[in-house]
Amino acid sequence: MPRPVHFEIQADDPVRAKGFYEQLFGWSFQKWGEHDYWLIKTGEDQPGIDGGLLKRMGGPLDRQTPHPVIGYVCTMGVDDTEAYVAKALGLGGEIAVPRMAVQGVGWLAYVKDTEGNIFGLMQEDPSAG
Repeated sequence: MPRPVHFEIQADDPVRAKGFYEQLFGWSFQKWGEHDYWLIKTGEDQPGIDGGLLKRMGGPLDRQTPHPVIGYVCTMGVDDTEAYVAKALGLGGEIAVPRMAVQGVGWLAYVKDTEGNIFGLMQEDPSAG
């Protein structure tokens, strides 16, 4: 069955987005060739995928009526959703959906990055609910 093998973050300001994710998750970025494209390394020796960062295609984000490229929500596994939400807010992010229990699974929150992209934060906790 098909599985995710790569993700991309579209950003109005890729350099600003790069700084946000470097500080929030410790991801590393490497510019790819002559393109305005950065490869994202999310970690080593653990399950997960790597991705890319590029200038948003389809025009700037209009927060009232989005029309540029908008994609899937990727969720990151974290050890403390509350701490990561607070850290994201301190880096210029916004809460999209407050932290909530997913019964028998864990704690989930959705955050907007500095570019208006939404991502999830999931803390495993079978006792959540």
